[in-house]
Amino acid sequence: MKLYYAPGVCSLSPHIVLRETGTPFTLVKTDIKTKTIEGGGDFLKVSPNGYVPVLELDDGRILTEGPAIVQYVADLAGAAELCPPCGTFERAELQSWLNFISTELHKGFSPLFNPKLGDDAKAIHRDKLLERIAHLDRHLAGRDYIMGATFTLPDAYAFTVLGWSRPLKLDLSHLKNVEAYRHRVQARPAVHDAMKAEGLIK
Repeated sequence: MKLYYAPGVCSLSPHIVLRETGTPFTLVKTDIKTKTIEGGGDFLKVSPNGYVPVLELDDGRILTEGPAIVQYVADLAGAAELCPPCGTFERAELQSWLNFISTELHKGFSPLFNPKLGDDAKAIHRDKLLERIAHLDRHLAGRDYIMGATFTLPDAYAFTVLGWSRPLKLDLSHLKNVEAYRHRVQARPAVHDAMKAEGLIK
């Protein structure tokens, strides 16, 4: 299978999960601004929405949207430690966190990257985003990972999104649980390898 990605954006989450599960895959770098594929090709022919991540299966089928991709990959690999079985409360809880990260954190960061948005508007979005990150910080008190003692799918996504605080110079140093969590997740070999493959670290 192929993972279409752009360095450091939300496609880092399924990239991490593919490595965590040991799933064979090929990375395909895209330019989401020009909608082109590295080496030539029109990315819009792969994904009409023009954004990553996109998972292309060996039979040519296409799956989009990070939360769907990571669950598919984990289920395919039988990685119950990353993703509890369907029909369990734990699976619903995991999906709840994936939705929180997607709608409250991921989309909370989006306005801050918008050059057309004024400083006053950005300040409102920044304050709301910090409230949401503070919720995560409180949740992480006494926990190594979002679901407890074990790394699961929401951790790959949350780590990816929280990393966007750096280019935005969004200070999270007062959120001690979040800061310790970020270091804990980055120390995982699969996370390190994914970041290195995307050129995010040396």
